[in-house]
Amino acid sequence: MILPPATLGMLGGGQLGRYFVIAAQQLGYKVMVLDPDENSPAGRIADHHLVAAYADREALTHMAVSCSAITTEFESVPAETLAYLARFIPVQPGAEALAICQERSAEKGFLRKHGLPHAPYADIRSEGDLQDVPDSLFPGILKVARFGYDGKGQIRVKDKAACRAAFRQFNHEPCVLEKQMPLEHELSLVLTRSAAGQTKCFPVAENHHQQGILDHSIVTAERASDALAAEASALAEKIAANLDYVGTLSVEFFVVDGRLCVNELAPRPHNSGHYTLDACLTNQFEQQVRALCGLPLGDVSAHSAAVMVNLLGDLWFAGNPEQASEPEWEKLLAYPDLKLHLYGKHEARPGRKMGHFTVLGETLEQPYRIAMAARAAIGISARRE
Repeated sequence: MILPPATLGMLGGGQLGRYFVIAAQQLGYKVMVLDPDENSPAGRIADHHLVAAYADREALTHMAVSCSAITTEFESVPAETLAYLARFIPVQPGAEALAICQERSAEKGFLRKHGLPHAPYADIRSEGDLQDVPDSLFPGILKVARFGYDGKGQIRVKDKAACRAAFRQFNHEPCVLEKQMPLEHELSLVLTRSAAGQTKCFPVAENHHQQGILDHSIVTAERASDALAAEASALAEKIAANLDYVGTLSVEFFVVDGRLCVNELAPRPHNSGHYTLDACLTNQFEQQVRALCGLPLGDVSAHSAAVMVNLLGDLWFAGNPEQASEPEWEKLLAYPDLKLHLYGKHEARPGRKMGHFTVLGETLEQPYRIAMAARAAIGISARRE
């Protein structure tokens, strides 16, 4: 075990890194954050903040000397960075698992190899690849293979001609063409796996999106039967085992014709798992710390039903599209069952995740009603999926 007051390293300074810092410090650890943004939310509260690029060997060597173990908060950190650091100290998740999760083609290939349910797809590396694409993949969604998130880097295409135009729009970057599935709803599950293979799965969340960005998550997921939730846990555990994954991992699912279909993997805590901060005995970030340090994993039981609502930068521009101003937080804080979380980001931008709130209750009916009323009061538009 790596015990307090050891220093842990975090690659990435966003809100997921910030909550890792909070969880680690509560357990008595120190944290060193590497992020090129001097105003990064995690860097501002860390014990040490290295303002440097993720491939900066001098900075990475300093982390290797100063830290007892290192993890990451997002999948866009170069896998080579993790491989370099792993030469000196424990790094979780490993570079191989990260490399699979950060590239859609590799991820889809992993799912196919291990017999995990996924949407039909084709790799598109050149316009020539489109000649062999079966018509059964249309209508589809063309997605860039790397760095796509929150609906970015995706275009819906109805046929090969539209797909060719979209591929050109992406400047011929490697892409994956996925068949557009008739979704009933979307679920996600966050789990943590230890180096010894112990796995703990958090309750399944039901997710609702606006324009490709998560709007709110519901726990317990009303449209996930006990059997479907058990299947999601079993699939997620199989994924983690086959990745030889250590740390916190999130798996997003589509529900199609009553069956689960794996959509995406995220090698880190997840936006839809923020409810765990307020509704579970152990949250997803503390579990990340525990797995990294070889501590026993905590109890992930939920003590409350919960609804989590994202707060995007659009709220700061509701009164004036040209100038940001602080939202009227008193409208949220008026609800005694509501927990407000703001990430301390330096600048608000439309579409940027600036915070969230969670409403708790004994049953789902009351928190859902309050959450919908609160999001309307603060100025979040009606749900569009």
